Amino acid sequence: MSEKTDKTEQQRLSVFKTYKLYVGGKFPRSESGRVYEVTDSKGNWLANAPQASRKDARDAVVAARKAFGAWSGATAYNRGQILYRVAEMLEGRRDQFVREVADAEGLSKSKAGAVVDATIDRWVWYAGWTDKIAQVVGGGNPVAGPYFNLSTPEPTGVVAVVAPQDSSFLGLVSVVAPVIATGNTAVVIASEKAPLPALSLGEVLATSDLPGGVVNVLSGRTAEIAAPLAAHQDVNAIDLAGADDVLAKELEIAAADNLKRVLRPQPVDYTETPGTDRMTAFLETKTVWHPTGALGASGSSY
Repeated sequence: MSEKTDKTEQQRLSVFKTYKLYVGGKFPRSESGRVYEVTDSKGNWLANAPQASRKDARDAVVAARKAFGAWSGATAYNRGQILYRVAEMLEGRRDQFVREVADAEGLSKSKAGAVVDATIDRWVWYAGWTDKIAQVVGGGNPVAGPYFNLSTPEPTGVVAVVAPQDSSFLGLVSVVAPVIATGNTAVVIASEKAPLPALSLGEVLATSDLPGGVVNVLSGRTAEIAAPLAAHQDVNAIDLAGADDVLAKELEIAAADNLKRVLRPQPVDYTETPGTDRMTAFLETKTVWHPTGALGASGSSY
């Protein structure tokens, strides 16, 4: 009986993971039905990743816009709680991400573990900023005349994010977390050559308290997906972190059609503690004037 059981165990086939897009809180396959092979640093096959189409990109924008009102209207404290919950979920799936990062970036298990730990810490770092950034970039302004003059930051809207190509997890979180921490929603294009950590992150977001549509993750050919996003009239800003110089120029031109905010690619060491630049890049400032000493005055805003 024991020999038969051992033989059965030896014949068991592994269950390969099916990776899917993450759009609107759901996991669709690409609308086109296409996939592409993802390999490790040595060229060994890892998985077939969905190859998103222009239609998938448009669907992701619709989902992000639908989620924007509730997410931007949530309290900063609540957003911080939700980001912290994401970090909790990542901690629980640490071993999985260590394997995926090691395969994606050709790292040893110990180095991949350090990357994953830094990524989890990065989520916590941004979670702590959600209810503090307004005090840093807003406040009362000194003006001449009997007025209160107050400036407060507000999220820009739907942000398209071209994730870094060579930092599949730490770099990814370093560009996505600041976008949503400040109340924006995101459509993320995962690293073309190493998309698996990003697609697995979608599973974590789905099982945390993050509302569907706040983050949408697409994988595939970066240039193919980024072009329609840059030109999309309902995308308010784009982060070109993972675009090369040629693609970045093309996308910046396309983004000019509706005056998107554009964060140009720049050399970044994602292991360093980030500043507030990526949060403030996608914030608008609303200034309110209100007369002093006049009860019932409604004031005006600009």
